[in-house]
Amino acid sequence: MRPLHPLLTALLLALPAHASVAPHSGLIDRTGFKPSDVALFIFAAVAIWFVRRSLRARFARRRDDTKD
Repeated sequence: MRPLHPLLTALLLALPAHASVAPHSGLIDRTGFKPSDVALFIFAAVAIWFVRRSLRARFARRRDDTKD
């Protein structure tokens, strides 16, 4: 079995140390909705509307094909 490349070994040893650093203090300022929250909600609503419309059209075509 070939030994690991030294750089890969160093990376594998450094990753757990990097993950143990806390990204923030844990205290959250709740000041209301952020623009990204609103954008995500609008995107999700449009995506659901688009998928439902596409599925309705797909099954309507299938229903029309079986009537003949």
